[in-house]
Amino acid sequence: MAARARAAVVGIGTVGFGKMTDQSVASMAEGALSAALEDSGLERREIDGLLVHIGSPRGLDYDEMAALLGLEVSYATQTWSHGRFGSTVIATAAMALELGLIDCALCVAAFKNSSFTRIGTTGHAAFFEGMREGGGPHAETPYVGMAAPVAGAAMSTQRYLHRYGIDREALGAVALAQRHSAAHNPLAVMREPLSRADYEGSRFIVEPLRLYDCSVPVDTAVALILARADRAADLRAPVVHIRGYQGLHASANEFIFGQPGLGINQADVFDWTPLGAGEPVYRRAGVTPSEVQTLHCYDGFSPQILWTLERFGFCAPGAAAEWVAGGRIELGGELPVNTSGGHLSEGHANGWGHTLEIVRQLRGQAGPRQIPDLKVAMWATTLGDSIIYGNEPS
Repeated sequence: MAARARAAVVGIGTVGFGKMTDQSVASMAEGALSAALEDSGLERREIDGLLVHIGSPRGLDYDEMAALLGLEVSYATQTWSHGRFGSTVIATAAMALELGLIDCALCVAAFKNSSFTRIGTTGHAAFFEGMREGGGPHAETPYVGMAAPVAGAAMSTQRYLHRYGIDREALGAVALAQRHSAAHNPLAVMREPLSRADYEGSRFIVEPLRLYDCSVPVDTAVALILARADRAADLRAPVVHIRGYQGLHASANEFIFGQPGLGINQADVFDWTPLGAGEPVYRRAGVTPSEVQTLHCYDGFSPQILWTLERFGFCAPGAAAEWVAGGRIELGGELPVNTSGGHLSEGHANGWGHTLEIVRQLRGQAGPRQIPDLKVAMWATTLGDSIIYGNEPS
């Protein structure tokens, strides 16, 4: 039997997504925190835990964040300044709450991409990480011309398409589904209609990935307030329970932009079989894949949706491109995916826009995007991390 949920989301806030050149990261973070406090009904003085995603140089480090936001916390932590750690921040907050280390956790991501040049150029903060031993944070190898994440993602995609005999244009179903959802989201930066012809006529960034297969960089600040579930029921906002979670995986075969074995510089695993419905997160949450009503995936690039669907048991390896065809992952489909528009259309907020959307959906506050009778929502990525949320405890 799954353990009863002991942590819940009690407040959310954001300043939106876009280019915010006239604001400091601190002012953006303050705006998101103020909105989350108003949403929850909590006072600033009640926050005793601070968990920061995306520190310097794109954001603020935890000590600066606490000082500038006027916080007095007894527990603080911060992840590496890259995008994959959103669920790690939230799960760590849940664990700290469950262990009784804190009573009220602020999870915050506040960062600006507009302050830097395009990723892959020497003016970007991450460029020189690629020169370190072992390559860059996404296995970039600048000395052979692979200076940005899109290069590694493209190689993984090419290998995947070849391995399973998939037409590359099948990737378009992901971009089209998420743009359709974004059209109903006033916070999304890409809301204009996108047709199949538009998609197939867009230029290649790194073949086989087209323009609309790639996410849209934005500036943003998002605040998420967590409390223990027994206290959450007394607060203002509708309770969204964290029912189960599991962390990022790492090994010689894991690659951020591909299934195990698909990445450059990774070992080959030609017989890799995903755990699917056997992933521990399902047992911990007390649900099966068939009970998940909406899935939200990290989508720096469109094929990541396909790989996540396969890894977590929604379809077999190599079958996701066919599985998503015909509107299956669109609003009104069998399994709506990234209903805010995701990184491809809402804006690349390192998973935090997805989390806001999960909370809104479970509260019944998603407006025209609302999924009827929603009880279970899931976050998951190609790297194996996942959080399952519900409007009821497990």
